[in-house]
Amino acid sequence: MTHSVMRRAVLRSLGALFAWPYAPRLAAATGRDPRLLVVILRGGLDGISMLQPVGDPAFAALRGADAGEAVPLDSLFSLHASMPQLLAMFREGEALALHATHTPYRGRSHFDGQDMLESGLPRVTTGDRTGWLNRALTALPRGERVAPPRGLAVAPVVPVIMQGPAPVQTWQLQSFRYADNELVTRLLDLYEARDPRLAEALRAGASLDRLMRATPPGAPGQRIPGRPAFASEAAAAARIMARPDGPRVAALGLNGWDTHAQQGTARGVLANRLAALDDALAALRDGLGPVWSDMVVVVVTEFGRTARLNGTGGTDHGMATAALLLGGRLKGGRVLADWPGLAPHELNEDRDLRPTTDLRAVLAGVLVEHLQFPRPAVADVFPDTVPVRPFAGLIQA
Repeated sequence: MTHSVMRRAVLRSLGALFAWPYAPRLAAATGRDPRLLVVILRGGLDGISMLQPVGDPAFAALRGADAGEAVPLDSLFSLHASMPQLLAMFREGEALALHATHTPYRGRSHFDGQDMLESGLPRVTTGDRTGWLNRALTALPRGERVAPPRGLAVAPVVPVIMQGPAPVQTWQLQSFRYADNELVTRLLDLYEARDPRLAEALRAGASLDRLMRATPPGAPGQRIPGRPAFASEAAAAARIMARPDGPRVAALGLNGWDTHAQQGTARGVLANRLAALDDALAALRDGLGPVWSDMVVVVVTEFGRTARLNGTGGTDHGMATAALLLGGRLKGGRVLADWPGLAPHELNEDRDLRPTTDLRAVLAGVLVEHLQFPRPAVADVFPDTVPVRPFAGLIQA
């Protein structure tokens, strides 16, 4: 790798957060300060287990023995019992679910599915490409500034969803010892003489690290064996986004949703992960504090799982699944679904929940209604031969 290429990579991916370069003109004009966080569940969430269509006569035969307890949300759908904090958000009107959603992807590869979810393109691409959230950043109102606003990726490197021309910072909780002040000072002296922009990035990153070490982000409850520590990452993202000068657009990835064997919907792997996701969503709400009132959190995954369990008690790569929206400005307390049914003749290829809602339309609806995104620019964020029509009625006016 050449010096110039390495330098660009470091500047783009250094674990640091610059202050957002301007206060949004939208906030000044309307008293609002809208923010958006996209949470990607990598591995393929089994939406039928999280948001159970218990009112579908075919559900009991397909999943009833493994489904475990669930709490009704309406006459058709029930929420997995391991997510009481999400249930409370539904009842308070701060959560909304969509079912039978999917991107245009119709294969069964994690890599290709995640690529299309994050790129927002209508087909799998190779080589250089940009992410839909970065493209959205470039089209957001800039007010008096020429440069687009900055985004945040809570990740070791910039994920596809955030790749592109808009500036993006990355930050990740450290599992090893932070660099001491003396080392940072020496590096700053070196960079100031050789590369001022890299010095600026290091200085901002060190400042954020000091903040996060001095007041570590909290997380609800004690660490439970077998339950991933998603809440710690979520609490860190909330701490950064809640700052007055923090980013208004961010992405966070949570891994481990591939459940091919011994899925354990009632008790086991998936139940623990759903409980961990519940902890993370609560950590976001609590960590954002008053910012929650003007926040939308979108929870998505690359594809769902097969409708039937396989011979090892797991589920294989499928099609449609569930997505979540959370925040203080939602028209929440609802499950939106053009439900296709789970009877054998209603399944995709006799194995999957059939997609009926384009996830890109949901995401476009959030951009337009929440971030006041210019509607004509939707075609630049989600290009297709058939224009993506933003989903309406998700956000309060």
